[in-house]
Order: sequence, then C-alpha cells, then structure tokens
Amino acid sequence: MEATKKSYPTDLTDDQWELVKELIPAAGTGGRKRSVDIRAILNAIFYINATGCAWRMLPHDFPVWQTVYGYFRHWRITNTWQDIKAKL
Repeated sequence: MEATKKSYPTDLTDDQWELVKELIPAAGTGGRKRSVDIRAILNAIFYINATGCAWRMLPHDFPVWQTVYGYFRHWRITNTWQDIKAKL
C-alpha cells in the first residue's frame, strides 16, 4: 500500500516554488545522485517553522527529519535559507 502525501497549508505554491527553485544549489559532482525532492524538503522546513514541532516529530509524509535538518543546516550556513526567505 503506497502512502499519499498530505497537503499542508505551509506547502509552497507553484508560484512560490518558481521564485525560489533557482536559489537551490545544484547537486554536487561525484558521489550519489540526489534522491530527495528538494521541494518536499522546503515544504518540511516551512512546516517546522510554522508549527514549531520538533525535528524528530516531523510527519512521516515528509522526507526523514535527518535529511530535512541536514539541508536546512547547510542552507543556513551558506545563506541559501536567508535568500529563500527574502525571495518569498
């Protein structure tokens, strides 16, 4: 049985996604191919920010919390997160 992704009020709209997708750094060369949906990562981060829930309590229809947190941490360090927030 395949789980269906819920829609949350904090999810990016298509217009918002168009505004920010160019700010997401390309996957690095070498290593594994990126296997996660970056829009789902952003939706999870916006969910965390809006609800204040703990990373480990992220609903199961988002990517795993460790992956979401890893992207968030990297984007904060590289100022990508600030650029995304400014664009929205």
